[in-house]
Amino acid sequence: MSVFTTYLQLGFFHIFNLQAYDHLVFLLALCAPYVLRDWRRVVLLVTSFTVGHSLTLVLATLDLVNYSPQLIETLIPVTIILTALLNLARAGHATLRRTEPATTIGGPLVLALPNLLAVGFGLIHGLGFSSYLRELLGQQRRPVLELFSFNVGVELGQLLIVGLILALGYCLVRGLDVARPYNVVKTLHHSTNPKTP
Repeated sequence: MSVFTTYLQLGFFHIFNLQAYDHLVFLLALCAPYVLRDWRRVVLLVTSFTVGHSLTLVLATLDLVNYSPQLIETLIPVTIILTALLNLARAGHATLRRTEPATTIGGPLVLALPNLLAVGFGLIHGLGFSSYLRELLGQQRRPVLELFSFNVGVELGQLLIVGLILALGYCLVRGLDVARPYNVVKTLHHSTNPKTP
């Protein structure tokens, strides 16, 4: 098995490891508002997260940045909580009025707040990944191929998990006729404010 394939698999299966549950919980919190609405936004959010954690993963693995593992382990749950709170704060406006622009990848969508947060919080999560990868690499000083293939594996694992969630959401909405979240919120809003258009 080649070095590329080995580290690709390590990155891919690391995402499915129960020890990486915090990264998955963050990813799900990040993508939750869009899962039943816009798969392109979800893919862009996942990729934004990968850009952030890939950067610090490389820097930390190559010993170009120093950090406190204890601080990072504290900050990772903070990123999950902040993301969930942001989702709650935006839920009423985004779901009731649906004022978000049409989905086209590029321009404003790339620079949207959720994507920038995904990159920023990804920086923290990348430092969390780096301890695991440094143990795998041992004394290697220039593990360029290993870093690249590990990151590709992580991205593929993330996309697969989010893809499964998108498929489940689609089945619930289409197959079982479950109401979409913005319809539920809109119905509740009109029932309490009947004069609201």
